[in-house]
Amino acid sequence: MGLSGGVGSGVDSGVAPGVALIVGLGNPGIEYQYTPHNAGFLAIDRIAERCGVVVSNRRSKALTASAQIAGRRVLLAKPETYMNLSGLSVAALAKELEIDPQRQLIVLYDEVALPLGSIRIRERGSAGGHNGVKSITSALGTEEWLR
Repeated sequence: MGLSGGVGSGVDSGVAPGVALIVGLGNPGIEYQYTPHNAGFLAIDRIAERCGVVVSNRRSKALTASAQIAGRRVLLAKPETYMNLSGLSVAALAKELEIDPQRQLIVLYDEVALPLGSIRIRERGSAGGHNGVKSITSALGTEEWLR
């Protein structure tokens, strides 16, 4: 996908065709803020901080921010739905941005099968019991997206 590499600074006010969508999964609400289940939200916050942007624009049932990563325009997103309805927001954003989920979508989320602090990157796969992943797969109609 060409998004590997360092996080660069930069802000774009709009989103153009060819933009990548990076979604972090979590649950809204202060009671969930720093829980492991909100790892996706925390990752998006960290990426946004490194890019010098704030994830505060509302669109397609998500908080979003436009940024540049490794010279590529990206939209960072944190769905405002609860985890089990994340697919509603992700599908709406994918449709609005006219992206190909196989090539332009990355979803960040917690994985209970991995030790805390570990990362696994997969191009496809089953939900493994994760309700957010189930919701996204159902809404997109495919398991073919980077996670």
